[in-house]
Amino acid sequence: MGVMIAFSSAIFGQGDVGTLRGAVKDKTSGEVLPYGYVKILELNKKVEVDLNGIYTFIKVPVGTYTVFATYGNYDTFKSKVTITSGKITRQNIALGKVIREIGKVKVKGGLSKKSDKEVDIGLTRVTPREIAVLPSVGGEPDLLQYLQVLPGAVFSGDQGGQLYLRGGSPVMNKVLLDGMVIYNPFHSIGLFSVFDADFISSADIYTAGFGAQYGGRISAVVDVKTRNGDLTKVRKKISVNPFTAKFNIEGPIKKYSYGKPNSSYLFSYKTSYLKHTASTFYPYIDKVKLPYTFNDLYGKLSFNSPNGSYFKMFGFHFRDNVDFPNTTSYAWRSSGFGTQMFLLPEASKVKVEANVSYSGYGIDQKEVNDDKPRKSDINAFDLGLNIINSLPKGDFINGIEINSIQTNFEIFNSNDRKITQTEFTTQFGVFSQYKVKTKNSVIDAGMRLQYYPSLGDANFEPRLQYRLTLKKQKLYFKMAVGRYSQNLLSASSDRDVVNLFYGFLSGPNNLPNQFNGKERTHSLQKANHAVAGFDYIIGEKSDITVEGYFKDFTQLTNINRDKLFDNNSTNADKPDALKQDYVLETGQAYGGDFRYRYNNGRFYNWIVYSLNYVTRTDGTQTYSPVFDRRHNINIVTSYYLSRDKKHVTSLRWNYGSGFPFTQTQGFFEKVDFNNNGVSTDYTGQNGDVGVVYGGLNQGRLPQYHRLDFSYKWNFLVHKKYKSQMIVSITNVYDRNNIFYFNRFEFKRVDQLPILPSVGFNMKF
Repeated sequence: MGVMIAFSSAIFGQGDVGTLRGAVKDKTSGEVLPYGYVKILELNKKVEVDLNGIYTFIKVPVGTYTVFATYGNYDTFKSKVTITSGKITRQNIALGKVIREIGKVKVKGGLSKKSDKEVDIGLTRVTPREIAVLPSVGGEPDLLQYLQVLPGAVFSGDQGGQLYLRGGSPVMNKVLLDGMVIYNPFHSIGLFSVFDADFISSADIYTAGFGAQYGGRISAVVDVKTRNGDLTKVRKKISVNPFTAKFNIEGPIKKYSYGKPNSSYLFSYKTSYLKHTASTFYPYIDKVKLPYTFNDLYGKLSFNSPNGSYFKMFGFHFRDNVDFPNTTSYAWRSSGFGTQMFLLPEASKVKVEANVSYSGYGIDQKEVNDDKPRKSDINAFDLGLNIINSLPKGDFINGIEINSIQTNFEIFNSNDRKITQTEFTTQFGVFSQYKVKTKNSVIDAGMRLQYYPSLGDANFEPRLQYRLTLKKQKLYFKMAVGRYSQNLLSASSDRDVVNLFYGFLSGPNNLPNQFNGKERTHSLQKANHAVAGFDYIIGEKSDITVEGYFKDFTQLTNINRDKLFDNNSTNADKPDALKQDYVLETGQAYGGDFRYRYNNGRFYNWIVYSLNYVTRTDGTQTYSPVFDRRHNINIVTSYYLSRDKKHVTSLRWNYGSGFPFTQTQGFFEKVDFNNNGVSTDYTGQNGDVGVVYGGLNQGRLPQYHRLDFSYKWNFLVHKKYKSQMIVSITNVYDRNNIFYFNRFEFKRVDQLPILPSVGFNMKF
């Protein structure tokens, strides 16, 4: 790493010029302030502060200048600095919030600040401010509730639901928590994620066309970052509602003082006891519908230097249990530990990012009187290193990523054929990325090489994002293209309507040799993305975004639902399609999204319409996967009833056209001939109930729509105790939205009915 830094310094550090760099922070709390601007007044130059709160001026002529900075609702900053030839001059900036007189507080509107260095194509950047405006289902805000209203997002249900982003299945989405991979970010009851909304700093959701810094997935990225603990005082929060209870604590290890090192901690524990409270609070709901419990633990330590460098350690443990009486039980657990480092070498203009982490996930499914349990485990070590060179017009980034993954998997498909895998794989990714900003455009060009040693396959993945500014910063045209690959696949098929069992496999080697009438050339899953659109800024308070996308999945691996025979010498004469564990498919996803936002400080409105088409082809038939929702509408409204923001109401209405499903043509008695072959006594043996299916996903379920509401009242029990009461109603008009149809009992199963809730939380 030292050689790389020295080489970079030699290239970019020549001439009778110097470098100016510094960190921008809140004067009182020490919190970094990203996406503001720092200017050198005499040169009429400005640069944007990055996500870590760092600004950098490159090739500044020697001399003395005035540094000027401003940020939102903060005081301005001015200071004289002297630039020395060939040297790095450091000027840290501390900004204090503007204090207004009581009684003259003005509610300020406007949309969240975005980076002028990012193309922002296929990207939604979520902050706690956006999460807070949504109805708080069950009494606490949650990132999952925001993810469901994103352009192109489809959520499959209230119970065991999964998130599908612009035509990709969940296994195609890379979910990160502080750089650490989370393999299942949602709880069994589909109202909550594993992320604590109180600790989220930001979440970047890339639904298509993401850049070269992300690898190993072919559809989307959800990159969640948590904030540091409070650096000034110990703060605690407790909350309770019929669904969950939570306790948070955070505070300084070494308090913040300008120009000195500091450190902090934060810790969160959340539990759900719905299985035990449902009979009391929701007696009208069949108890088998709410058999859910979960526990979440998360902790983080942060150590920060005055110049902006930091070192962080964090860990988590999540556990879910679902127990349907007399039928099926599920248990899954997820845990991990990681570190992050951000380094600003004193003698170099480069910035260094590094992370090391371990994360694991496992799930077990057991059925009463069943000798065919399902299980899946995945454990992974990840290492990443990025070196960022700040150039006069942008950043040049080089990175390397190493992933070591172990999977252990066992299921039985719908024909009771066993499919197993125990695998250890390694992945290597290297990339280079150049982000350049000119007067009217932003270009993000990158190349990634993804290598999978266990499969003997490599994939070159060029990526390009471009944004053009028109009409005086009012209209932005943007586009992106890219290639992507991965070797992980899901333990459940994309054809399953309902499946609480969600496991993982490494890309197998025992794939069919023929694919689409040709010899198979590789074992990877691959996709090409193209996305284009525009942003129109109507004013400071509102904007419109329109995007169209196309994803071409050139090769996908899926569980073989049609497997009837074990793949052994006894069945050598059987067709490969009926005895292989996996099938190869192609697919396409395309459509468009419209989004309108408005925020005047008291009234917030978000309207999204998405049109999506998703298909898969397995060589013999083309079908729509179960998440192919053609039309999806989300309308979110939030209004502060008082200027002091003590009272706020929120509404969310969601409409979705029906999901595809496979219809039933009839039933038969299914006798297992596989073990004993022709010697099976089919005249005296009772078989299981077999199903004669119609065309794959040729039917459509009824349309879906639901209204959620919440009212929040902020009040003081004592000057040191800030309290909030949240009244929420999920499914306000008690819509009977179908979840699935039980073929064997010939019974419709609906999603959750109306769920009123009263929650209370207190900060002290």
